[in-house]
Amino acid sequence: MIDNEFLPSIKLYRLIISLLIILMSAGLVLIYEEDGRIISLSLVFQFLFVACIAFLLIIFPNKDSINVRAAITFFMSAYFFFMFLRFPDRFASLLLISFIPVIPILFLHTRLFYVTLLSNITITVSIIIYLMMYDTRSIHTYTYLDYYGVAINFLGTQLMLLFLFLLFQKKMKDQELYYVQVKEDEKLRTTGQLAAAVAHEIRNPITVVKGFIQLHENDHSIPEHIKKHYKLMLDELQAAETVISDFLSLAKPVETKTEIVSVNPSLHTVMDLLNTYASVDTIHIELEIENEYKIQCNILEFKQLFVNLLKNAIEASHHGDTIRVKVTSEKDIVKIVIVDSGSGMNREQLERIGTPFYSLKAKGTGLGLMICYNIVQKYNGTINFWSEEGIGTEVTVTFPIVKTDG
Repeated sequence: MIDNEFLPSIKLYRLIISLLIILMSAGLVLIYEEDGRIISLSLVFQFLFVACIAFLLIIFPNKDSINVRAAITFFMSAYFFFMFLRFPDRFASLLLISFIPVIPILFLHTRLFYVTLLSNITITVSIIIYLMMYDTRSIHTYTYLDYYGVAINFLGTQLMLLFLFLLFQKKMKDQELYYVQVKEDEKLRTTGQLAAAVAHEIRNPITVVKGFIQLHENDHSIPEHIKKHYKLMLDELQAAETVISDFLSLAKPVETKTEIVSVNPSLHTVMDLLNTYASVDTIHIELEIENEYKIQCNILEFKQLFVNLLKNAIEASHHGDTIRVKVTSEKDIVKIVIVDSGSGMNREQLERIGTPFYSLKAKGTGLGLMICYNIVQKYNGTINFWSEEGIGTEVTVTFPIVKTDG
């Protein structure tokens, strides 16, 4: 079926091509009448062009492929050039040639557009040069009057179409990025709704079970060989409560107090918290900061964000590695980059990063990174990952800079 990116509905497409086929057929009838109802060779060629174009346009919705698109572009281009050579004294024929590159624009196909544009310029300029070399003033009235003017106007038209194509292409890319952002928002919203629906229902019975285990842990009448399993049960219940807390943080955003946060001391605080954790594998964390930057956010969420990201970097690193945190500015944003030389990720893993319940850790839930995405989005920031397997990972987080007096 026809792709919705071209036309809003198949009915509208059929209506448009029906009108186009009727117009081309009407042109055949008019030419047949002008020729004194004589079936000439040129009329036969024109009929074949119209028939091929009509056939391709009719089958296009069900047989959409690059070959069909290229065939439509080729036959319509050939038809327009044929009409120009068949009726050289009519300005409309030259006008149709100028707008041949519009055909692949409708297909949103970049390579096909550039091939058509270059071919159109080459063939048309060659025809104009040929007309300049030979005296054809009696049959090519419009072209002969001003060869240079026709050539300049034609090239100007092609440049205009190139500009419109590049502009249209940029708009399409912006739309794709917007669509990706909408999908991310929907993913977070769906996860939040799920969290709100189940987290409280699970937390209550876990709290009761945990309380009874702690109560019986001090019961001297229970044999020690049974009590030794209590700690394991409590640890597992604590892990379950941690997951539930992560779920709750992804639920419908709760209003948090925002403040002006100084990036430098806040990152130093996070590093102080994690240095001991990193030192177990003699992993070093280095901070490089150009200047003092201030952002508007909640200080606890800011620290939670970078605790999660740095903890991931530490766990992915090898013994003796160094993790670098670079803080720079670009226009009105502060850019915080975390670079590790750990195990890295392949393309498939990188695409799934931040997806609920997807984690490269044995006991990971994938909710930690979702929380990171949630926090960054909440304060109009961005977060991007670059990674290569066996080389390492680079995480870039940006926030708008708050400019304060003094």
